[in-house]
Amino acid sequence: MEANEAHELQEHAEHGAHEPTMRPVAFTMSVLAVLVAIATVLGHRTHTQAVLEQNKATDQWNEYQAKKIRQYNTSLVNDLMQVVSLAEKDKAAKIEKSYADHQAKWSEDLKQEQERAADFEKEVALAERRADRFDFGEALLEIGLVVTSVTLLTRARLYWYFGMAFGAAGVVSAVTALLVR
Repeated sequence: MEANEAHELQEHAEHGAHEPTMRPVAFTMSVLAVLVAIATVLGHRTHTQAVLEQNKATDQWNEYQAKKIRQYNTSLVNDLMQVVSLAEKDKAAKIEKSYADHQAKWSEDLKQEQERAADFEKEVALAERRADRFDFGEALLEIGLVVTSVTLLTRARLYWYFGMAFGAAGVVSAVTALLVR
């Protein structure tokens, strides 16, 4: 909800607040406006967290790829050593063992890098699920605020009840975002 829309709704609420029968409606609108703001901020922060976690996952996959390239290059050199005959057999054996040790190290490192990247991707998915709940809660709260404001125009309390129902559903959605694991 834009700032000017919130200000306009607040003006309607203040105008309607002068009538004693509309004070509960105006109060409900004020509470809903605060809850919209809270859900919006939490949603934005959660989206930011998802982006940061995605960056970490991307960096981790880049690290994995760099190590995979090193492993492949080591493998090529090792294969070449198998084909080429060297005059000094002892040095050739040491070099082959060194490359074999590097291959084993790269294999272990690749497993660790892949696990770390997968863990970051799980964090991204979790943050996105939370953000979706906050966004849905924000939308329901905004709908509740707008429907409640219709009460001030029509003087029909039915809209107030519908607005409160949408607001309650929005609060439930936003709170469940905190429970997502």
